[in-house]
Amino acid sequence: MSDLGVAFKKSEDFSEWYTQVVLKSGLADYAPIKGCMVFRELSYAIWEKIQEIFNEKIKKTGHRNVYFPLFIPESFLKKEAEHFAGFVPEVAWVTMGGDTPLEEKLAIRPTSETIIYATFAKWIRSWRDLPIKVNQWCSVVRWETKATKLFLRTREFLWQEGHTAHATEEESHKEVMEILNEYRDLMENYLAIPVIVGRKTENEKFAGALYTTTLEAIMPDGKALQMGTSHNLGQNFSKVFDIKFIGEDEKEHYVWQTSWGISTRVIGALVMVHGDDKGLVLPPKIAPVQAVIIPIPYKDADADRIVAKAKEIHEKLQKAGIAATLDDRMEYTPGWKFNDWELKGVPVRVEIGPRDLKNGQVTLARRDTFEKKQVKEEEATNAVLKLLDEIQKNLFNKAKKFLEEKITVVKNYEEFKEVLKEKGGFIKASWCLSPQCEEKIKEETGATIRLIPFEKEKPVSNCIYCGGEAKELAYFAKSY
Repeated sequence: MSDLGVAFKKSEDFSEWYTQVVLKSGLADYAPIKGCMVFRELSYAIWEKIQEIFNEKIKKTGHRNVYFPLFIPESFLKKEAEHFAGFVPEVAWVTMGGDTPLEEKLAIRPTSETIIYATFAKWIRSWRDLPIKVNQWCSVVRWETKATKLFLRTREFLWQEGHTAHATEEESHKEVMEILNEYRDLMENYLAIPVIVGRKTENEKFAGALYTTTLEAIMPDGKALQMGTSHNLGQNFSKVFDIKFIGEDEKEHYVWQTSWGISTRVIGALVMVHGDDKGLVLPPKIAPVQAVIIPIPYKDADADRIVAKAKEIHEKLQKAGIAATLDDRMEYTPGWKFNDWELKGVPVRVEIGPRDLKNGQVTLARRDTFEKKQVKEEEATNAVLKLLDEIQKNLFNKAKKFLEEKITVVKNYEEFKEVLKEKGGFIKASWCLSPQCEEKIKEETGATIRLIPFEKEKPVSNCIYCGGEAKELAYFAKSY
């Protein structure tokens, strides 16, 4: 394996290409603990950008950040039987405190519903205490036994989890949909990843939820990736944890609850959707470095003047709010630097060489299309801003076109299996709502129902599996 550059082509060995891009770009590394990973500076900076964007969104709507303990008593998890059963295979347990066996096993947070809701029961007394809208940024542990896939399948990962309590069912439903729409805006307008939205089936919903809504994207290998979920928990948890309030009618009621989350798997999606054979391609709105300035002196006489001009351009870009960096390292050649920054996915490269200096111009190179153009030095800032906007739109439009091409409508099971094998992507097929048909399709093909769209679409045939009357047009796919 070459130390420099990506040795595999995206179109020829997608899995190896993905791993190399993640490792060589400096996004992540494998940890010394099996199944775990190290988030390196670049991926953590991207995660911080996501935090910054999403924090601004939820704080505007009255949500506040909190932090709850990492350890969850076994009795808390067992209180909600369906929820507990859904997580048992993945829970990591603490049984000793130093040399002393614990009186009660503690789960290392697989998700925080139970510990947060036990606390909600203490906080809520009256309708005046509602709604409660909290969110926490933390890590969770799910003891995966499948092969580690950086960002996509690891035993510990980072996420945010929102938890709310409301006086009415209507308020809880509104919360679920508002958060889903905020997620969609984050995915499409910042990460430049188009998604389809809808609700999960009873088989696929979050354990203990009334219903689950989801955002699903399609990856270049034809597999779906769940980008985020927003759940209406109904009163399932409030009845278990005795979260009650005295309403304005002076009667006792159980609260209505929601929970919702996105994780660092969206960084994996960024790599897969936008990356190319040279490495990462980061959408400008999420890129920690939006523009890199590279001086290209070829003889000592020009070096000082070119570097000085590069510093001047750097300051102007920063003043305009562009996240710019100056790469004036003299121990590396310009060509090496070009490759290095391309590998890291920086959207725009600003080159300043002897000819540029002589002509009072700079050369701008786009990461997404590799196009180059010269602009007058005084126009550089506006040109970079315009270019960043164009790149953001281009990446989304390109991904949107791919998504649309990867949606196929089928009318029978043989066609379903053929499309799944040859093309992949989302398959729109008619379904009778029977969990048995859903399970059989999953057993036989590995495909699951990713969602049922909110806007009801008319079935195009009878149920593709049993041939009975179809009630829904569902989106099926193999997934990560």
